[in-house]
Amino acid sequence: MNGKDVKKLVVACDAGMGSSVMLASQLRKELKKNAVAVEHTPVNNIPADADVVVCHAGLGARAKAGAPDKPIITFQVFIGDPAVTRLVKAIKDGSEISA
Repeated sequence: MNGKDVKKLVVACDAGMGSSVMLASQLRKELKKNAVAVEHTPVNNIPADADVVVCHAGLGARAKAGAPDKPIITFQVFIGDPAVTRLVKAIKDGSEISA
């Protein structure tokens, strides 16, 4: 998928500790100029209109089961993870997103 085609990014979570809410907020700020909607949702309720899903590596299989046709970007660290940095870059410069 090309980054310029992303209109809705979903940060999926499960633990309820707030870290994913902070990540969603950070992504919302970073992608504001790119007109990308960023939502925070439980991993078991990923909306059908999501273009790409971001979640912790431990939730990757559940996210893929709930959104099998969407790119799933998994990360290890909530803030500053290289996978999330690559995704943001792809959206900003219109390059290919690699899961």
